[in-house]
Amino acid sequence: MLAKGRKTTGRGEAVPVNYAFGPHEDDIIIKHRLLTRTTTTRELSTFEIPLLKSKAVIDANTREKENFNELKEEINRQISQAQADIEDLKKQLEESKIERQHKEECEAIRKLIALQQPRSETQKIITDLEKEIAALEAENTAGSRLLELRKKQFALLLQVVDELQNTIEEEQKNLIEEMRMAEEQKSGLEDAIGGSEAMAID
Repeated sequence: MLAKGRKTTGRGEAVPVNYAFGPHEDDIIIKHRLLTRTTTTRELSTFEIPLLKSKAVIDANTREKENFNELKEEINRQISQAQADIEDLKKQLEESKIERQHKEECEAIRKLIALQQPRSETQKIITDLEKEIAALEAENTAGSRLLELRKKQFALLLQVVDELQNTIEEEQKNLIEEMRMAEEQKSGLEDAIGGSEAMAID
């Protein structure tokens, strides 16, 4: 596994440098090879290199794990942010629905108002109705008074008729009595005349 680094030249430019394991590990290996030339050192180096490789692998795994953890945290953060954004969008959508409903209600009210007659015409209609009601009330009052007068006149007429009937009945009684008395007087006169004639004959 090759690691890459950067080396700065005299001009200040960064030149990419390839490492076998890493800058630190490679320096150790190079220094060790330059300083040790004996067979024993070579044998030790034979054991040391796998250890260094294992260490490099462990370090690489550690860095990979750290990178994975950082990536996981970033993903979790993005998920949380996405969930928060979704909730905000839901709230905005609900608010938009409510606002749209209010606008529709206001539009319906506006159309209903537009269908109504102007205030001046409505006031004229109200005034005319009030005049009609006043006229009807006056007519009703006059009708009530006329009805009351008719009741009184009818009661008086009934009283006059009753009195007239009583008078007629009384006059009829008097006339019958007079006729009876006249008949009695006629019968008495006839009797008197008849007695005189009988006396004359005798």
